[in-house]
Amino acid sequence: MFKAILIEKDEAGYRAGLTELDEGALPDGDVTVRVAYSTLNYKDGLAISGKGPVVRKFPMVPGIDLVGTVEASTHAGTAVGDMVVLNGWGVGETHWGGLAQKARLNGDWLVPLPKAFTPRQAMAIGTAGYTAMLCVMALERNGVTPERGEVLVTGANGGVGSVAVALLSRLGYTVVASTGRPQEAEFLKSLGAAEIIDRATLSAPGKPLTKERWAGAVDTVGSHTLANVCAGMRYRGTVTACGLAQGMDLPATVAPFILRGVTLAGIDSVMAPRTERLEAWQRLARDLDPSHLDLITREIGLGEAIEAAAQLMAGQVRGRVVVDVNR
Repeated sequence: MFKAILIEKDEAGYRAGLTELDEGALPDGDVTVRVAYSTLNYKDGLAISGKGPVVRKFPMVPGIDLVGTVEASTHAGTAVGDMVVLNGWGVGETHWGGLAQKARLNGDWLVPLPKAFTPRQAMAIGTAGYTAMLCVMALERNGVTPERGEVLVTGANGGVGSVAVALLSRLGYTVVASTGRPQEAEFLKSLGAAEIIDRATLSAPGKPLTKERWAGAVDTVGSHTLANVCAGMRYRGTVTACGLAQGMDLPATVAPFILRGVTLAGIDSVMAPRTERLEAWQRLARDLDPSHLDLITREIGLGEAIEAAAQLMAGQVRGRVVVDVNR
């Protein structure tokens, strides 16, 4: 038997609860992992609360991230005793996820835990930090260097945003952090932000083009915010889009793209190829200051995950939430 958060949907409605399950209930897979830690991401908040159509099969164990030790494996590249990390691949949506003490998975989804990180640190990074690294890599591929000018991070107090601020500042970029929580300005500056701006300056309907300011941007918000970020990009700047906290719509025009040569680079962390995942984790091990993880992380037990998911959806969570599934 093992403990897990289980989401059910039937005649009684949609509900999530802490329960005990038999290992025989685990889904098919060629690797069984004894989970040490998971996380709470925005997608997990949507799944647990039922506020978004994230879960595609029921019952479902949520949790798009996990780290743990391989207990059994018939996968050629994975051995018993290996420490492994999983991010995405539909886990917590169509396949049972990490908010449990056990997981059975496809070995192709797993990457080795980098030696630079403890299991807890790996989940302090999680999908949010791995996505932030994919954004940084995309900016670099498109020629956005520190010398080109300021880089904007929207939703900077969130998981992706806070890691993006820390990564970019350590790499020498001048980072401007946009947030709706001005009381967190000192926190963002401690991560390396050079300036804090109110999200209200970007979140309302705006003009097709505004004064050129940003050489690059990491947008976690979408909707009018992303449209306004595009409108304020410098010539041949690049915006990486990886979130939809404000909305899935994009009320923009083609003006920034055809008049300033702006690039809008979509970032998908869920189905990213293994080679890109390995590179992202290698870069995180090299470029992320581990001391910043303590600044952005709160740890909870598995039994606290449902309440914390509600706080996440209410915008009351700063940075990352790590879930110790064994307490």
